[in-house]
Amino acid sequence: MALALQYLLNALQLGSVYALIALGYSMVYGILTMINFAHGDIFMVGAYLAMWAACFLLGLNLTFPAMFVFLGALLFSMTLTAVLGVAIERLAYRPLRQAPRVSAVITALGVGLFLENFTLATIGPEPRQIPAIIPVQQLSWAGISFTNIQILIIIVAIGLMLLLDWVVRHTMTGMAMRAISYDCQVAPLMGVPVNRVISLTFAIGSAIAGAGGLLYGLAYPVLDPYMGIRIGWWAFISAVVGGIGNIRGAMLGGFLLGAVEIFTPVLLASSTYRDCVAFSMLLILLVFKPTGILGRPTFEKV
Repeated sequence: MALALQYLLNALQLGSVYALIALGYSMVYGILTMINFAHGDIFMVGAYLAMWAACFLLGLNLTFPAMFVFLGALLFSMTLTAVLGVAIERLAYRPLRQAPRVSAVITALGVGLFLENFTLATIGPEPRQIPAIIPVQQLSWAGISFTNIQILIIIVAIGLMLLLDWVVRHTMTGMAMRAISYDCQVAPLMGVPVNRVISLTFAIGSAIAGAGGLLYGLAYPVLDPYMGIRIGWWAFISAVVGGIGNIRGAMLGGFLLGAVEIFTPVLLASSTYRDCVAFSMLLILLVFKPTGILGRPTFEKV
């Protein structure tokens, strides 16, 4: 029993990161019905930004409290990834808003390749590591071993998800997002500033991906320019499994994919089967419920 709870805690930690990244996919699809395939690379950029901020603060030798360094790196990463997300939307996606969907998809793939290769050219292929911002403390409870870092990752990730859910459901900005998602043609007639709300959606989704980059770097402290590819695909599967376009569905899908990754090597012979299990689960789900677990079918009037 303790061992199962141990795996469950690990799945919760990893699923928290997947859920944060999946939120960005889901938000952009919900409002523009396009897949931002560059989102995994924005997560990668966020991890590097957090690393630089942490190195800068720790290098000042001013003995800042650990939580101050953590929050400084978190805010720095979230702010600059939000700016990056808005810049990508303004320069790459907005000119193609009326173009065929395949143009936006190809552009998104191109933006992702640009971010990967720009990072590779400017920083180099050598793996980097986020410094030990917070001293690791080993804890145990009821036979379960965990660290203070794991608890911090889960609390921060769930806090950000709940905050985003509240913003979308209980603020005027969230109401504008939902209005555009429901009917982007009618929303401007109701006084909704469509361009501003879409830019804000990219900013929020990218900022959350930046936070995910820091949290992932704390748990798995090896960064490289291609780290966003696989994690981005798993987050995309999370969004589709939960119901892409649905905020709570993205959260649910993230935790499900985290469980798949952790429990696959436990139940099967090797961890190499985890990609097969994840994609098989996606295919089976799409056969029986194409909209995902919490997704709802959309109907077009003729």
